[in-house]
Amino acid sequence: MTRQTSVFIAAVLFTAHSGTAIQRPASAPQEIRLWPGKAPGTETWTVAETATTSPAGDRTIANVSDPSVTVFLPSAAVATGAAVVVAPGGALRALAWDSEGVKVAQWLNSKGIAALVLKYRTLQNSGGAARGRGAPPQTIGNRGAARVELEIRNANANPEPGDAALAEVLRMGTADAQQALRMARRNAAEWRIDPTRVGIMGFSAGGGIAVGTVLAERSEASPDFLVSVYGPALQDVIVPAHAPPLFIAVGSTHFNVTNGCLALFGAWKAAGKPAEIHVYDQVGGGFGMSTRGVPVDTWNERLYEWLLARKIVVKK
Repeated sequence: MTRQTSVFIAAVLFTAHSGTAIQRPASAPQEIRLWPGKAPGTETWTVAETATTSPAGDRTIANVSDPSVTVFLPSAAVATGAAVVVAPGGALRALAWDSEGVKVAQWLNSKGIAALVLKYRTLQNSGGAARGRGAPPQTIGNRGAARVELEIRNANANPEPGDAALAEVLRMGTADAQQALRMARRNAAEWRIDPTRVGIMGFSAGGGIAVGTVLAERSEASPDFLVSVYGPALQDVIVPAHAPPLFIAVGSTHFNVTNGCLALFGAWKAAGKPAEIHVYDQVGGGFGMSTRGVPVDTWNERLYEWLLARKIVVKK
C-alpha cells in the first residue's frame, strides 16, 4: 500500500467517524433538447444559430430554431427542492445567454435552487433587413422625434403589437417555456426537484414569455411562481384563477417597461393574487447580475427573501 493510499483511506475513515458527510459537488450543466425532432411550427427554419461574445465575455445567442434547456443542479448537500426555468431577454430576437441566464443559474444553485436556462426560439435573421425576420425593433422611441411612453392597456406593454412575426415567436417561445416546465416536473425525482415548487423567471422579453405560461390554460406546464425582472407582459393580461405569486424587479427609468411592470403588478393585485414589486431608482434596464454600486445590486437578495417568505425555498 502506498503512502498516498494510506492517507486517503485515513481521511475517509476520519470523515465517517466524525459523522461529517462528504459533500458531492454540483453536477456539470447538461443541455437537453426540448422537442423530439424539429420544434413544432419551425420545421422549415434553416438559418444557422449564432453566438457573439461581448468584451466582458458574455455571450448572446441569436437565430434559435432548436430550443433546449441547460440544466444546472445544486449539490445534494444544499438542494432545497425548488426549481426555476430561466428565460433570458433579447427583444425576442436574441438571448442574453450569460448575463441573464448562466450567471443567474449559478446564483440560484448557490441558494440550493435548480435552474433550467431556456434557449427558446427567436426571430430568424439571414442578414437582410426584412421586417419580422431579425430587423431592428421599430419602437415608439424611434418612430418620431419625441420619445413617448406607451399607453398601457390590459397590462400589455408590447411595443410592436401589430408585428405578426413577433407574435408568432412569442407563441413559440411560450410553448418552449411550457415544455421546459413539463421537463422539470417529469425529471423531478432524478433532479431532486419538488414538482409543486417549479417556477419561471424571465428577463425583459423573457418576462413576456414567462407571463405567457401563466396566462395559458392550467396544466402541468403552469408555473408555481412567477418572477419578472424588467419583463412586462407582451399580451393582454386577464389574470387566471390559477395565477401564482408574482415577484417583479425593475428600474425606475426603463422606457415603457417600468410602466408595463407596474401595470402587471396592478393586475395581479386587482385579481387578489399575491404580488411584490421593487422599483429601483438610478437605473433603467438590463442590470441582470451586474454590480453598479446602487441598491439594484441586491435585487436578487430581495428575491431570495421573497422565496423564503412564501416557503418556496426552505433552508436546510
